[in-house]
Amino acid sequence: MPNRDKWTAADIPDLTGKVAVVTGGNSGIGFGAVKALARKGAETVLACRSPERGQAALDALKAEVPDARAELMALDLASLASVERFAGEFREQHSRLDILANNAGIMVIPYGKTEDGFERQVGTNHLGHFALTGRLLDVLLATRGARVVNVSSLAHKRAELDLDNLLYEKGGYGEWPAYGRSKLLNMLFTFELQRRFERTGIDAHALAAHPGFSASNLTGHMAERLHMRIGLALFNRLIQGADMGALPTLRAATDPDATGGQYFGPARLNETTGHPVLVEASAEAHDEADGARLWEMSEELTGVRYEGLEAGSS
Repeated sequence: MPNRDKWTAADIPDLTGKVAVVTGGNSGIGFGAVKALARKGAETVLACRSPERGQAALDALKAEVPDARAELMALDLASLASVERFAGEFREQHSRLDILANNAGIMVIPYGKTEDGFERQVGTNHLGHFALTGRLLDVLLATRGARVVNVSSLAHKRAELDLDNLLYEKGGYGEWPAYGRSKLLNMLFTFELQRRFERTGIDAHALAAHPGFSASNLTGHMAERLHMRIGLALFNRLIQGADMGALPTLRAATDPDATGGQYFGPARLNETTGHPVLVEASAEAHDEADGARLWEMSEELTGVRYEGLEAGSS
């Protein structure tokens, strides 16, 4: 039996015959997750925005795990058209999807809009993944025990939710507050998706994870500022590596004892580092009224409907 307090990638069961998609699988904790899944036999899709960086990651994966069954597919979460293309191509090639790791994200960027007119952090981190999961829903529901893992952040606990100004149409944008909001939306989406799975009696599971303080490419743009370069240099000496940071996602995705509605994060130093354990989300993340309203807003904004998971379905 795996050590519950010291869970590692070695505890992942054999995944031969299973299919996994990891968004942002070309770098950081996404690439850490891809390597671990491939080592255990999963057919793994690296869903990446940049073809060049994606190919470099795939080449690195094949060098490290020569027998990896992996492929690269283009996905830009800031484009609903790209999400739809990805899902269509995936369904043409695969009849099952055991693990959807919604890992990719952007962090603490100046105000801007996606090509669909959404504020970029909420539009990419939440709405992009909401649309992707919905577009892949039929394949997920055709796969017994499928898992959707949304990667959130400790920042969700400090976020302020204003569903009447979800995309900052009324102003009030801040780089850090918007990032925290997007991560709270990831949590609300997770728990609402799980409630809908349960209400409809579907054998699928929605879980969440966060990496604590781990090496990733999320803060890359911040290094353009001198004071941030200094801070990041010190920060990077203290944080854990990407492979360690990927463990909460991997445990949520593969631990046979994990189940829908659970949330995994690092065990030590206020959830900033260490092996993955069950952790607590904020009370706001569990708010059912906000979860239901966000769901309706997300369907309206993206045009993606989760047929079969409507609130009144049985």
